[in-house]
Amino acid sequence: MPKLLYVDFDGVLHPTTGNDLFCRMHLLEKALIGKDCQIIISSSWRFHQPFTYLLGLFPESLRGQVAGVTGDAFVGRWPRHSEILIDASNRGAQGRWRALDDSWIEFPKDCPELIRCNPNSGMGSKESAELASWLTTQQT
Repeated sequence: MPKLLYVDFDGVLHPTTGNDLFCRMHLLEKALIGKDCQIIISSSWRFHQPFTYLLGLFPESLRGQVAGVTGDAFVGRWPRHSEILIDASNRGAQGRWRALDDSWIEFPKDCPELIRCNPNSGMGSKESAELASWLTTQQT
């Protein structure tokens, strides 16, 4: 079973400010190309855009790895984390996932599955290295 990577957009694949949308996508592509890992879109963009549009935002080399989006919004404590747990459970991947996200408030403190990005810059070399390390380990 492949590992699952839950990907936020704003603050991850591009900074939360500015107009350089998806300027960090190349780092995600470099980390994931050829890896046994499915991408699940956890970004709030999923509430406003159809899946086909979201899929088109990824480079062609990654589109085959994009497996879907998380489900309905969760209302309560740690909403993004809860949405991911529900989705991972539905996919039979409990414990075999990581989240690339900039919103620490949506996850429990010190969540080991969270690869936290700086919202002002998005994904960088530190997060890319952390992702690559997880992808190459046999464990979750």
